[in-house]
Parts: sequence; C-alpha cells; structure tokens
Amino acid sequence: MLEMDKSYIDQMVAHALEDDPNECCGMLAGNNSTATKLYRMTNTAHSPYRYNMDPLELLQVDREVEGSGWELLVIYHSHTHSPAYPSDTDVRMATWPDGKSIWPGTSYILVSLADHDNPAVRAYSITDGVITEEEIRVV
Repeated sequence: MLEMDKSYIDQMVAHALEDDPNECCGMLAGNNSTATKLYRMTNTAHSPYRYNMDPLELLQVDREVEGSGWELLVIYHSHTHSPAYPSDTDVRMATWPDGKSIWPGTSYILVSLADHDNPAVRAYSITDGVITEEEIRVV
C-alpha cells in the first residue's frame, strides 16, 4: 500500500491536464512506502500514446533521491484517452527483455483523462510482467 498526501494526487492530475493531449510522466520518492517528494519529468516523446523520461532529468532525480536517503516509490504517467490501467507498452517499459522488473519494488500510478471532469488515479505493481492493483492511502 502506498501512502501519500492528497496534494500529490492533485499534482499528478494537474500535470496530466497541463500536458494533455500528450502523456505526462514523473516520479515520487520517499521512505517506507510514504511519498515525500514529487518530481515532474519531461516526456521527450511528446506523444498522446507513450512517454519517455528525459535521461538527464532522470539522472538528476536519481542522484537527489539517493543523496537524500530516499527510495524511488512511484513512476507515474497519464493515459489521455484510455483507462488508468497499464497497457502492454507500459508493461514492456517496466520489464527487461528477460522478463524481470526494471524497477523492482516500485509502484506505477496511472492518471486517466478519459473523463476530463473526473480523472481516475490508480496504482499498480508490475512485477516480472505481472500487473497487480495496489491501494493508495491518502493521508
């Protein structure tokens, strides 16, 4: 189960709406499954169907997270026209060619803009290609 302040949910939804019609992407870091900081990332794909995180930003976030003694808790992105459920592409992006997880222990949050008036936010683990929904506890 992930724990986070409602402001993080609001920030992810705002990011998704601001980047629409393209997908947004970002990360949350913290300790003990509790989010401490949200990082908005640049989607270098500039696409409504996929995202690629800017590699220099990714390196900077990795250094800050490690230097702060945190861990990467969440990778988030938006789906502009489909449900908040990992696509086949999302699973491939989370998995090495041998089927193992690229970011073991990291959760994936999807923000669906299929209904702009009521964006859906859901969390999943993608472990060795297997999708499991996770609970988000808003504190």
